[in-house]
Amino acid sequence: MTWSRSALPSSLLFLAALNAATTNASELKPRTAKAFQHYEELTEARIRSELSTPGQFLAIDSLPEEQRKAEIERIKSGQVYIRTLNTKENGKKIEIPDGLVHHWLAIGFIPKARLEQVLRVTQDYAHQAELFKPDVQRSELLSRDGEHFHVYFRFYRKTIVTAVYNTQFDIDFTQTDSTHEYSFARAVRIAEVRNPGEKDESERPVGNDRGYLWRLDLYTRYMEADDGVYVQIEFLGLSRSVPAIFAWIVNPYVHSVPREYLTNYVGQLKKAVAGAAVEKSAEGGR
Repeated sequence: MTWSRSALPSSLLFLAALNAATTNASELKPRTAKAFQHYEELTEARIRSELSTPGQFLAIDSLPEEQRKAEIERIKSGQVYIRTLNTKENGKKIEIPDGLVHHWLAIGFIPKARLEQVLRVTQDYAHQAELFKPDVQRSELLSRDGEHFHVYFRFYRKTIVTAVYNTQFDIDFTQTDSTHEYSFARAVRIAEVRNPGEKDESERPVGNDRGYLWRLDLYTRYMEADDGVYVQIEFLGLSRSVPAIFAWIVNPYVHSVPREYLTNYVGQLKKAVAGAAVEKSAEGGR
């Protein structure tokens, strides 16, 4: 696009206003949190229903057979199946006042892998910062009780602006049989970091920050089949809403974050599992 001399000042003013609208502090209001919790509860009820229904483990299992086969072939060829989701109540949209829900689903395939190999990498929380950078800058297993994990992650994301978060998750794994397992990961603390990496680094007040990420849940399913492992991830997040005057330019960036995160995660998980298998094979040959 070519900017005229007269249009440039107004464009700069618009961008300045946009920056202010997206970077000023915003408070997570009780009504927003309550509405999202309701959305979350209905989403988890649907997920548990699917998990308890034979033949409905993956989202693509409910597609018409020909379409399902086509999607499986694309996924097995290395593509990531990804789409947005929208939980409704009695067929109606669930309103989230002053908030914006980000609800995505992705399915990838890790060839020549076994379920236990994928889970070993997935649950290696002490090294996830090495495996899933730059999205994960730091990671630490804080505690473990059986298949319940309490984990720290430091997340990084750069789109219009850079955002860094200190987070803590409760993660529960459940194995239904030798080839199927799923996990529910819920953030129990999300604190945006001010001036990350600097001497004056500090955390903004939880729920009173720039509002890019107030809530985050990750629901993951693992299925061993077709000489590999299918991994399905459902991403459910909450951010502040965007003023209507800026929504047309901001929303494409905001909505792209889950898509990029999920696509990167699937690709990096595939590499990590392959790398772990090579390393184990090398150790076995010594």
